[in-house]
Amino acid sequence: MSQNVMQAMSLDSNSYGRTPVSHAQLPEVFRNSYASLNEPQKQAVEAIDGAVLVLAGAGTGKTRVLITRLANILLSQKARPHQVLAVTFTNKASLEMRERISHLLGLPTEGLWLGTFHSIAVRILRYHAELAGLQSSFTILDADDQLRLLKQLMKAEDIDDKKYPPRIIGGIISRWKDRALLPDQINSHEFRSDSYEVIALKIYREYQARLKILNAVDFGDLLLLNLKLFNEHPDILNRYRNQFQYIMVDEYQDTNVAQYLWLRLLAQGHGNICCVGDDDQSIYGWRGAEVGNILKFEKDFPGAVVIRLEQNYRSSAHILAAASTLISQNTDRLGKTLWTSEAKGEPVIVRGVWDGEEEARVIGEEIESFHRKGYKLSDIAILVRAGFQTREFEDRFIKTGIPYKVIGGPRFYERQEIRDALAYLRILVQPQDSLAFERIINTPRRGIGNTTLQTLHQYARIEQISMTEAAHRLMDTDEVKGKAKLSLQTFFRDLTRWRSLLSTTPHGEVARIVLDESGYTAMWQQEKTPDSAGRLENLKELVGAIDEFETLPGFLEHVSLVMENANQSGGEMVSIMTLHSAKGLEFKAVFLAGWEEALFPHPRSLDENGATGLQEERRLAYVGLTRAREIAIVTYAANRRIHNQWQTSLPSRFIQELPNEHITIIGQPGLYRGNRSHQVSNPRYESSPVIPFTKTKEKTFEIGKRVFHMKFGYGYVQGIDGDKLEIAFDHSGFKKVVASFVEPA
Repeated sequence: MSQNVMQAMSLDSNSYGRTPVSHAQLPEVFRNSYASLNEPQKQAVEAIDGAVLVLAGAGTGKTRVLITRLANILLSQKARPHQVLAVTFTNKASLEMRERISHLLGLPTEGLWLGTFHSIAVRILRYHAELAGLQSSFTILDADDQLRLLKQLMKAEDIDDKKYPPRIIGGIISRWKDRALLPDQINSHEFRSDSYEVIALKIYREYQARLKILNAVDFGDLLLLNLKLFNEHPDILNRYRNQFQYIMVDEYQDTNVAQYLWLRLLAQGHGNICCVGDDDQSIYGWRGAEVGNILKFEKDFPGAVVIRLEQNYRSSAHILAAASTLISQNTDRLGKTLWTSEAKGEPVIVRGVWDGEEEARVIGEEIESFHRKGYKLSDIAILVRAGFQTREFEDRFIKTGIPYKVIGGPRFYERQEIRDALAYLRILVQPQDSLAFERIINTPRRGIGNTTLQTLHQYARIEQISMTEAAHRLMDTDEVKGKAKLSLQTFFRDLTRWRSLLSTTPHGEVARIVLDESGYTAMWQQEKTPDSAGRLENLKELVGAIDEFETLPGFLEHVSLVMENANQSGGEMVSIMTLHSAKGLEFKAVFLAGWEEALFPHPRSLDENGATGLQEERRLAYVGLTRAREIAIVTYAANRRIHNQWQTSLPSRFIQELPNEHITIIGQPGLYRGNRSHQVSNPRYESSPVIPFTKTKEKTFEIGKRVFHMKFGYGYVQGIDGDKLEIAFDHSGFKKVVASFVEPA
C-alpha cells in the first residue's frame, strides 16, 4: 500500500475519537481491492481533501474507484458515516454502492447519507418542512396525479386542453424546475402571447399554490425547494455544510441545473467534493442534463485536481482506438484517450447492405454464427438510434426462432400506440371483437364515458352478444343518448366506410386512412411530449410493415404469433435496445445498426440543437462502440423505409470519422461508400466481398434520359445535383437517389 494511504490511515487531526486504524487492522478485502487498482485509480482514492474531478472513461472502473475512495475516507477516520454525502442517479446504483461499501468495510453502512438526488432532498425537506411551507407528512405526486391536477387547473382557467395539452404544459413546468426556476424568476416578456410557455407560466403559479394547499410536491420540487430553503435560511445551509465534510457524486455529467446548484451550495466552504463522470458520455440533454456542469468544474472549484481514468478493462484495442478517434471530433470535452493492455482484437466491422430488411437478415445470420462458435445469446446486443428500428429485427427473429428481448421499453408490438392501432385493424377484420372495440371506442376521446361502456357491458352479458352488437342495438333505444349516441353512430359509419376500402385499396394505405380519419394520429401530434415523436414514428413503421403482407388478416395473424412467442420466450436471449438504454451495459458482441445520415445523427436533434445536438449524437455513437468487449459491427443500409417512405441513404458522417487502421469494410458491389480509399482484410469474412470504401465509377447522366434503379425500377432523370439525381419513376413516383445506384436504361 502506498505511503500516502498509510499516512491517511493514521491521520487524527479530523478524526472522530476512535483509535486510528493501522495497516494490519484494515479489512483484508479492502487491502486487496486497493492493491489491485492502477496508479490513476489509486490517485483518485488517495485524493481525499479538496475538489477532485475524476474523468472516468467507459469501462475504466469508476464505480470501484468511487466505492474504494468512500471506504478510505471512513477507514482513515477522516469522517463519520453521517458526515459523508454520496449521491447517485438511480436507486439501483445506490443499493449496489451500499452493499459493496459494506463488504469493503466489513461493517454495516448505517448513518451514511448515500442515495439518489431525490431521496436525499426528500430527507432534508421533511426535516425542515415547515420552513419550506409544508407539513412533514407532505405527499409526493406521481406523474398521473400531476397530470390530473394540471387538467383541473386548466379547466378552472377555461383553457382549451386540446389546443394546449396538459402533458405539454406539465413538461414545460418540469423543465423550468430542472433549471431551478420558480414562477417569479421566469420572464414572460420573452414569449409570444399565444405560446405554450405563456399558458404554462400562468398554470405554474396556480399549480404551485395548489400544491401548497394540498401539502404536496412533485419530483421537480424536491431540489427546487431545497434550493429555496438554503437560500432563504443560511443557518440551515451552514448546518449541512458543516455536517457533510465530504461529498461524492456519481455520473456528474448527467446533472441538471438544479442538481448542480444544490451540490455547489453544499460544497462551498470546505470544498471537499469529488465528482466522477465522463463528459464523453453525456447523452441525456433532452431530459435536462447539462454537459457544461462537468466542463466548468475547475472554474467552479479553483485548484481542483483532475484525474483521468483512461485504462479500459472492457474493450479490445481496435474498438477503443476507433471510439477515441470518433469522439475526438467533439470540441465540448475535457479530453482523454482510452487504452488497454489487452490484445488488439478484431477491427470494427463496417458493413453496407442494400436495405433494412437485408440488414436484419445479415445481423440475424451473424448472430447464429456467433452462437454456433460458443457465444451465449445474452452476450450479444443490437443497438439502434430510434425505437421504430426494432420492428424489422423482431419480425426477423420471430421467423428464424432467435430468442430476444427489448431492453428499456416494450417490444414493438407491445407498445401502447401499436396495440391501439392494431385494435382498429382487428375490428375492421372481425367486427365482433369486443376487446378491440372497448380499447379504441374512446381513443381518441369521443365523449363515450364509463357510464355508456357499463351499459354496453351489462346488455352484452345479458343477451350474450358482443359489445359491438350491443352498441348497434342500444343506439336504436334511449339507453344511449346525447353525445355518446352521436359518437357511436359516427364511429360505426366510419367503420363501414373503412371496411369497404379493403377490397379496393392497399391494406397499408387503409391502415393509414383509419389512423388519420379516426383522429388517432392527430392525438399524438397534439401531445408534443418527448415520447410523442417516437410514437408517431412507430405508427408509420407499422403501416410500412403491413404493406409487406398480402392481406390484412395475414398480418394480424403474424402479430398474434409474435405476441405468443414473446409470452413463451425465456432463457438466453439477444438484447435489442436504443443507444440511450445501452449506457452502463456491456456485451461481447455489439451490432450498431442504421448508421445513416437520415437516421444517425438523428435529424430532429440536428434541427433543434444544431452543433450542440451533433456533439451529443456523436457521444451516443461513442457510447455504442464502447459497449462492445470483443466484436463491434456497424451496419448501414443504402435504402431504408422511414415513415413508410423509401429513401436512399448515405453512410453516417460518423462512419467517415472512424480511423482507417482500426476498421474493416465489408459490403456489396455498387453501394455508395463515402470518401474512403482503404481496404483491410479480415479472416472472419474471407467469404464476403471486401471492397474499397470509395464511390463506384462515375457515370454520366442527362436530364430527360431514361434510367434503371434496382429498387424503384425505370424512370426519367428530372434533375441533377452533384452525385444525386431527381428521378420520376414509372411506378414509384418522384424520388431523389444517389447516382451510383442508377444505371442508364
